[in-house]
Amino acid sequence: MAVRIQHEDFDAGAEIARLRGADPNVGAVACFIGVARDVNDGERVATLTLEHYPGMTERALQDICAQARARWKLIDLLVVHRVGKLKPTDPIVLVVVTSAHRGDAFAACEFVMDYLKTEAPFWKKEVTPAGERWVDARASDDEARQRWERT
Repeated sequence: MAVRIQHEDFDAGAEIARLRGADPNVGAVACFIGVARDVNDGERVATLTLEHYPGMTERALQDICAQARARWKLIDLLVVHRVGKLKPTDPIVLVVVTSAHRGDAFAACEFVMDYLKTEAPFWKKEVTPAGERWVDARASDDEARQRWERT
């Protein structure tokens, strides 16, 4: 299980290949790549700056991954999250899960993203034609997270 916070771009294919390796037990690989958009709440977005609290953010992500491992039969798990100034189309986050079966891999990948969006200490600031603005948490992210509390 690995968690990385970095300014640099990532190569999703290389990260997936490294996590999967040549392990014959891996029967499923599920991944999610979050990408910076050029529109949010109806406004054009020129750039997105992601900030975090070093140390605390990594611990929060490790805890989320540990919860996923406790819920599903996983072989390995990787989260790579970028910080700093990003442009539209830049990749932001990569979550990769390997397991013997697709159900565990899909569920764990979705769980990690739902918890990451609500529990990991990241802050987003967008630059729009109207100026800079901090991005508020979304109720839909809280709702997505809450469904895991019922299962």
